[in-house]
Amino acid sequence: MALIRATCSECGDVELRSRDLQVRICGDTGDGTYLFRCPVCRMTEVKAADDQVIDILAAAGVKCVEWRLPAELAERPTGEPITHDDVLDFHEMLGGDDWFTTLSEMTRR
Repeated sequence: MALIRATCSECGDVELRSRDLQVRICGDTGDGTYLFRCPVCRMTEVKAADDQVIDILAAAGVKCVEWRLPAELAERPTGEPITHDDVLDFHEMLGGDDWFTTLSEMTRR
């Protein structure tokens, strides 16, 4: 198992084993990051990784995971934008005992 040196934003340089890191690659954009938990302060660090860094980490035995952007990013909203008055009305509705019934009826329309 390879030893890898990474930099924690709090502790500085730390040494990790390949199993202590994970490479994440976005299947939609190709952007990559790697993440690790600092062995000193236990904070999780996430760092950008270009193709060269990804190749080096993968060759060292670091697990690579592909992820996708949420489908909601591709949705196009319809209807009027939500206003401050809409938010206030919703807040007032949540104060009532029958808010769930009211909300259910509104979504059936």
